[in-house]
Amino acid sequence: MQRTAIVTGAAGTIGSAISERLVRDGHRVVLADIRPAAALDVAARLDPTGASTHVVAVDVASEPSVRAVVAAAEAWAGSLDILVNNAGIAEPDSSTWEMPLADWDRTIAVDLTGVFYACRAALPGMIERRWGRIVNISSIAGKEGKYNPVAYASAKAGVIGLTKSVAFEVAPYGVLVNAVAPGSIWGESTEALSPARWATMSGDEIEAARRRHPLGRFGRAEEVAALVAWLASDDCSFSTGAVFDISGGRAGY
Repeated sequence: MQRTAIVTGAAGTIGSAISERLVRDGHRVVLADIRPAAALDVAARLDPTGASTHVVAVDVASEPSVRAVVAAAEAWAGSLDILVNNAGIAEPDSSTWEMPLADWDRTIAVDLTGVFYACRAALPGMIERRWGRIVNISSIAGKEGKYNPVAYASAKAGVIGLTKSVAFEVAPYGVLVNAVAPGSIWGESTEALSPARWATMSGDEIEAARRRHPLGRFGRAEEVAALVAWLASDDCSFSTGAVFDISGGRAGY
């Protein structure tokens, strides 16, 4: 069954892979990104006809901007069925006592508050239609903390708590809300959930990050996309408020 999805951060490595998988599965996808030109390039690659993709600029840290994306999706397709909260940033590595307050504020605003804004905007329509799927992209950093700057780890832990709380609220309405917690995901542009950190890491540091995963490699964006696609489907019918690790065994607890 064709449904309509919003993917935030759709121009990035993981966001574009999720968008591609949802289009391939037959859905209409709103590619929402703070970089609309880059999202347009992704949309053109996924569907040159434009029939199944629609690009909207968004700053997820702005509540009016997020509301406008949901309104645009409903105007374009008539409904919004699937929301994938993928947009995220990571502040540069810094100890807690030296971190600039602006880095903390922006990371929390994008990585946590932006997820709240999007859920808040999307849920009324899903509740009314008695069907919806929300998938929030957290991180293994939200579970283990170590190896990650404090704002990023805190925000991703907050996404897990938000997921569980919202899932409990909306379960009676047929709306399922789950989170995905990736480990290190490597893309063609060496972009991962923490692209700013990858850009400053030495070869030895990148190799150390790889070795944290018992499977001995980084994850691939399409692997995350496959998990998200299942969570967004009718096949996922009895899982809500859950956190699905995709960490190559890194989360061994």
